[in-house]
Amino acid sequence: MTVESQIKKGRKYDQVIDGARTVFMADGFEGATVDSIAKCAGVSKATLYSYFADKRLLFMEVATCECGKQATAAIDSLNMSRPPAEVLHTAGTHMLGFMLSEFGQRVFRICVAETDRFPELGQRFWESGPGQVETTLRRYFTQAIERGELRIEDTSLAAHQFAELCKAELFPRLVFGMQTEFSEAERERVVDGAVQMFMARYGTQKQ
Repeated sequence: MTVESQIKKGRKYDQVIDGARTVFMADGFEGATVDSIAKCAGVSKATLYSYFADKRLLFMEVATCECGKQATAAIDSLNMSRPPAEVLHTAGTHMLGFMLSEFGQRVFRICVAETDRFPELGQRFWESGPGQVETTLRRYFTQAIERGELRIEDTSLAAHQFAELCKAELFPRLVFGMQTEFSEAERERVVDGAVQMFMARYGTQKQ
Protein backbone atom coordinates (compact mmCIF):
# COMPACT_ATOMS: atom_id res chain seq x y z
CA MET A 1 0.00 0.00 0.00
CA THR A 2 1.39 3.38 -0.97
CA VAL A 3 1.58 6.39 1.34
CA GLU A 4 -0.93 8.31 -0.76
CA SER A 5 -3.43 5.44 -0.64
CA GLN A 6 -3.35 5.58 3.17
CA ILE A 7 -4.38 9.25 3.26
CA LYS A 8 -8.00 10.29 3.12
CA LYS A 9 -8.85 13.76 1.85
CA GLY A 10 -12.10 15.42 2.85
CA ARG A 11 -13.54 18.75 3.88
CA LYS A 12 -11.38 19.01 7.03
CA TYR A 13 -8.15 17.92 5.36
CA ASP A 14 -6.73 21.45 5.06
CA GLN A 15 -7.76 22.19 8.65
CA VAL A 16 -5.87 19.14 9.89
CA ILE A 17 -2.78 19.97 7.81
CA ASP A 18 -2.69 23.59 9.03
CA GLY A 19 -2.99 22.52 12.66
CA ALA A 20 -0.36 19.83 12.29
CA ARG A 21 2.09 22.21 10.65
CA THR A 22 1.72 24.66 13.54
CA VAL A 23 2.37 21.96 16.13
CA PHE A 24 5.26 20.33 14.26
CA MET A 25 6.95 23.70 13.85
CA ALA A 26 6.54 24.48 17.55
CA ASP A 27 7.28 21.07 19.07
CA GLY A 28 9.12 19.09 16.41
CA PHE A 29 8.18 15.60 15.28
CA GLU A 30 8.97 13.82 18.55
CA GLY A 31 7.40 16.50 20.74
CA ALA A 32 4.17 16.75 18.79
CA THR A 33 1.31 14.63 20.06
CA VAL A 34 -1.90 13.57 18.38
CA ASP A 35 -3.83 15.30 21.16
CA SER A 36 -2.05 18.64 20.60
CA ILE A 37 -2.44 18.40 16.84
CA ALA A 38 -6.16 17.62 17.07
CA LYS A 39 -6.67 20.51 19.51
CA CYS A 40 -4.76 22.98 17.32
CA ALA A 41 -6.63 21.80 14.21
CA GLY A 42 -9.99 22.08 15.98
CA VAL A 43 -10.97 18.49 15.27
CA SER A 44 -11.47 15.36 17.34
CA LYS A 45 -8.82 12.64 17.55
CA ALA A 46 -11.24 10.34 15.76
CA THR A 47 -11.49 12.79 12.88
CA LEU A 48 -7.71 13.16 12.72
CA TYR A 49 -7.23 9.39 12.65
CA SER A 50 -9.85 9.11 9.93
CA TYR A 51 -7.51 11.17 7.73
CA PHE A 52 -4.14 9.86 8.92
CA ALA A 53 -3.52 6.49 10.50
CA ASP A 54 -0.40 7.66 12.33
CA LYS A 55 1.72 10.72 13.10
CA ARG A 56 4.41 9.73 10.62
CA LEU A 57 1.99 9.87 7.70
CA LEU A 58 0.67 13.21 8.90
CA PHE A 59 4.15 14.67 9.21
CA MET A 60 5.12 13.55 5.72
CA GLU A 61 1.95 15.03 4.27
CA VAL A 62 2.72 18.33 5.98
CA ALA A 63 6.32 18.08 4.79
CA THR A 64 5.47 17.39 1.17
CA CYS A 65 2.90 20.19 1.14
CA GLU A 66 5.45 22.61 2.59
CA CYS A 67 8.18 21.46 0.20
CA GLY A 68 5.77 21.96 -2.67
CA LYS A 69 5.06 25.52 -1.52
CA GLN A 70 8.77 26.25 -1.16
CA ALA A 71 9.50 24.83 -4.61
CA THR A 72 6.70 26.86 -6.15
CA ALA A 73 7.99 30.04 -4.50
CA ALA A 74 11.51 29.35 -5.78
CA ILE A 75 10.29 28.57 -9.28
CA ASP A 76 8.01 31.61 -9.44
CA SER A 77 10.91 33.87 -8.44
CA LEU A 78 12.98 32.85 -11.47
CA ASN A 79 12.96 35.02 -14.58
CA MET A 80 13.88 32.57 -17.32
CA SER A 81 15.02 35.36 -19.63
CA ARG A 82 17.67 36.70 -17.25
CA PRO A 83 21.43 35.86 -17.34
CA PRO A 84 22.56 32.58 -15.70
CA ALA A 85 24.46 34.15 -12.80
CA GLU A 86 21.39 36.12 -11.74
CA VAL A 87 18.97 33.20 -12.06
CA LEU A 88 21.32 30.81 -10.26
CA HIS A 89 21.84 33.24 -7.40
CA THR A 90 18.07 33.52 -6.90
CA ALA A 91 17.59 29.75 -7.08
CA GLY A 92 20.54 29.07 -4.80
CA THR A 93 19.32 31.53 -2.18
CA HIS A 94 15.93 29.77 -2.05
CA MET A 95 17.44 26.30 -1.90
CA LEU A 96 19.94 27.12 0.82
CA GLY A 97 17.30 29.00 2.81
CA PHE A 98 15.04 25.96 2.89
CA MET A 99 17.89 23.54 3.66
CA LEU A 100 18.96 25.64 6.64
CA SER A 101 15.45 26.29 7.93
CA GLU A 102 14.18 24.50 11.00
CA PHE A 103 11.39 22.87 9.03
CA GLY A 104 13.72 21.84 6.22
CA GLN A 105 16.00 20.12 8.72
CA ARG A 106 13.12 18.25 10.32
CA VAL A 107 11.95 17.02 6.96
CA PHE A 108 15.47 15.93 6.04
CA ARG A 109 16.05 14.04 9.29
CA ILE A 110 12.71 12.24 9.15
CA CYS A 111 13.28 11.22 5.54
CA VAL A 112 16.73 9.85 6.36
CA ALA A 113 15.40 7.98 9.39
CA GLU A 114 12.35 6.48 7.69
CA THR A 115 13.33 5.95 4.04
CA ASP A 116 14.79 2.46 4.60
CA ARG A 117 11.49 1.23 6.02
CA PHE A 118 9.25 3.43 3.88
CA PRO A 119 11.02 4.16 0.55
CA GLU A 120 8.02 6.05 -0.81
CA LEU A 121 8.46 8.77 1.80
CA GLY A 122 11.77 9.87 0.34
CA GLN A 123 10.36 9.67 -3.17
CA ARG A 124 7.40 11.87 -2.27
CA PHE A 125 9.66 14.39 -0.57
CA TRP A 126 11.91 14.53 -3.64
CA GLU A 127 9.03 14.86 -6.11
CA SER A 128 7.26 17.55 -4.11
CA GLY A 129 10.24 19.91 -3.86
CA PRO A 130 13.80 19.17 -5.07
CA GLY A 131 12.55 17.31 -8.14
CA GLN A 132 10.46 20.28 -9.25
CA VAL A 133 13.38 22.66 -8.82
CA GLU A 134 15.66 20.32 -10.78
CA THR A 135 13.17 20.17 -13.65
CA THR A 136 12.92 23.97 -13.72
CA LEU A 137 16.70 24.42 -13.66
CA ARG A 138 17.08 21.97 -16.51
CA ARG A 139 14.49 23.88 -18.51
CA TYR A 140 16.32 27.13 -17.81
CA PHE A 141 19.68 25.59 -18.73
CA THR A 142 18.24 24.51 -22.08
CA GLN A 143 17.08 28.04 -22.83
CA ALA A 144 20.41 29.54 -21.71
CA ILE A 145 22.28 27.05 -23.89
CA GLU A 146 20.18 28.09 -26.88
CA ARG A 147 21.03 31.74 -26.14
CA GLY A 148 24.72 30.85 -26.04
CA GLU A 149 25.07 31.72 -22.34
CA LEU A 150 25.86 28.21 -21.06
CA ARG A 151 27.62 25.17 -22.48
CA ILE A 152 26.23 22.02 -20.83
CA GLU A 153 26.04 18.47 -22.16
CA ASP A 154 24.21 16.89 -19.21
CA THR A 155 21.66 19.31 -17.75
CA SER A 156 20.48 16.83 -15.13
CA LEU A 157 23.98 16.39 -13.73
CA ALA A 158 24.55 20.16 -13.85
CA ALA A 159 21.36 20.82 -11.86
CA HIS A 160 22.45 18.36 -9.17
CA GLN A 161 25.94 19.78 -9.10
CA PHE A 162 24.61 23.27 -8.49
CA ALA A 163 22.35 22.03 -5.66
CA GLU A 164 25.34 20.31 -4.03
CA LEU A 165 27.49 23.43 -4.38
CA CYS A 166 24.82 25.35 -2.45
CA LYS A 167 25.24 22.91 0.46
CA ALA A 168 28.95 23.63 0.86
CA GLU A 169 30.20 24.13 4.43
CA LEU A 170 26.98 25.37 6.05
CA PHE A 171 24.75 22.34 5.48
CA PRO A 172 27.27 19.80 6.90
CA ARG A 173 27.88 22.05 9.90
CA LEU A 174 24.14 22.10 10.56
CA VAL A 175 23.65 18.37 10.05
CA PHE A 176 26.43 17.51 12.49
CA GLY A 177 25.26 20.03 15.09
CA MET A 178 28.32 22.25 14.82
CA GLN A 179 26.29 25.37 14.04
CA THR A 180 22.59 26.21 14.10
CA GLU A 181 22.43 29.90 13.14
CA PHE A 182 23.83 31.40 9.96
CA SER A 183 24.26 35.05 9.08
CA GLU A 184 23.23 36.62 5.80
CA ALA A 185 26.91 37.11 4.99
CA GLU A 186 27.62 33.39 5.51
CA ARG A 187 24.73 32.43 3.24
CA GLU A 188 25.75 34.92 0.56
CA ARG A 189 29.32 33.62 0.63
CA VAL A 190 28.16 30.08 -0.12
CA VAL A 191 25.65 31.04 -2.82
CA ASP A 192 28.10 33.43 -4.51
CA GLY A 193 30.76 30.73 -4.46
CA ALA A 194 28.36 28.17 -5.92
CA VAL A 195 27.40 30.51 -8.77
CA GLN A 196 31.00 31.44 -9.52
CA MET A 197 32.15 27.83 -9.61
CA PHE A 198 29.20 26.76 -11.75
CA MET A 199 29.78 29.57 -14.22
CA ALA A 200 33.51 28.82 -14.36
CA ARG A 201 32.62 25.29 -15.48
CA TYR A 202 29.60 25.89 -17.71
CA GLY A 203 29.55 29.59 -18.60
CA THR A 204 30.45 31.05 -21.97
CA GLN A 205 31.73 34.47 -22.89
CA LYS A 206 28.25 35.41 -24.08
CA GLN A 207 26.66 36.38 -20.75
